Amino acid sequence: MYYAYKYRLKPSDTHREELDGQRDICRQLYNHALYRFNQIPEDTGTLNQRVRSIRDEIPSLKDWWEGLSDVYSTVLQTTVMRIEQNVKSLGGLKESGYDVGQLKWKPPREFRSFTYTQSGFKLDKKGGQTVLSLSKLGDIPIRLHRAIPDVHKSDSSYAAHQKSEISEDDAKLKQVTLKKEPTGEWFATFGVQMDREPPEPPENPERCIGIDVGILKYAHDTDGTAVGSLDLSAERERLEREQRSLSRKQHGSNNWETQRRRVAECHADLRRKRRDFLHKLSAYYAREYDLVAVEDLNVKGMLESPSNSRNTAAAAWRTFLSLLEYKCEREGTHFVAVNPRGTTKECAACGVSTEKPLWVREHSCPACGFEADRDANAAGNILSRGLQDVGVGHSEGTPVETVLPVDTPVSAKRVVETGSPTLKKRTAKAVSE
Repeated sequence: MYYAYKYRLKPSDTHREELDGQRDICRQLYNHALYRFNQIPEDTGTLNQRVRSIRDEIPSLKDWWEGLSDVYSTVLQTTVMRIEQNVKSLGGLKESGYDVGQLKWKPPREFRSFTYTQSGFKLDKKGGQTVLSLSKLGDIPIRLHRAIPDVHKSDSSYAAHQKSEISEDDAKLKQVTLKKEPTGEWFATFGVQMDREPPEPPENPERCIGIDVGILKYAHDTDGTAVGSLDLSAERERLEREQRSLSRKQHGSNNWETQRRRVAECHADLRRKRRDFLHKLSAYYAREYDLVAVEDLNVKGMLESPSNSRNTAAAAWRTFLSLLEYKCEREGTHFVAVNPRGTTKECAACGVSTEKPLWVREHSCPACGFEADRDANAAGNILSRGLQDVGVGHSEGTPVETVLPVDTPVSAKRVVETGSPTLKKRTAKAVSE
């Protein structure tokens, strides 16, 4: 599987000018390649053959385009090959029923990244700090806040600096992408390829968990934990104020550009806090359990609904499920997405279906008398379906046994501060009591 590790760069003013210069050369090359691509008849060959023919013209372009010699060769090649991926993406949208046109030339604000593949880059330690050595660019300091699995084993200087808790003999560093964010910050994203064996079926049902996501409480699980939603109301209010201020500025002026950066910083602040919360919550479930069962939600359909679509978008359920899925694969944990139909209505103890309007937050089964929170009952049904999908079951007619008292509240702030929804010491204390 392919994993991405993102880090912040700390370029000097000179490095920023060089990065912006190479980014603009790549943008101009992309626009030129797109112009050439549109000139080639579709019946000349396959999409890949047409794009490759343009890529093969790069050496001849260097004879009259002096700026191309200042950019590493593989960067130029990957820039041209972007056209193939973009055309495929447009084709996928068209097959889904969207009305799409043709690819357009990229203005400076829309072309923000370029990629080194296979060669031309190396992590090293110089002058007491970690640097990213890039061909044609030099050494740029990088904030390596976490280790990259199995990167440059032969590089003794970097290997001595890296302290990884994971030994990844099958990890291969494929590429690094440099991207400039709207805030003006530069980031490096390393692409690492890892080969993973399918996880074995879980032997202990107690190390399996079902998760029901929501809005009032972000996640209810079958261990009795109810994780609160992240409160970003203050950040949204600040963003709205800055956007109103931007609308009063003259477009293109210096004041407008300064205010635009402030708006971009507000967007980045919201995105980082939300993703930090989702990363830590998903990492906890992936590491602590052998099987994680969730609902296979149609988030796109929910967003198209006129009711509560803003809160649904803010919850970022699809992002959470995507993060949880790849982290489970990385940690060797079973990830099971089950059909969400009827998980709220069915009783987790006996399976009898009971109609409940959305405002009813408690489940009370008229058949067996089992009572629980509505979302906790749904989490039990999700776990039952997940265990059935992998061929592992638990006793019929018995609600899922919880580690903590049912619906133990956990604030989102604790998730952000500790990196997990429950502290191990408090969990052990609650079990002993």
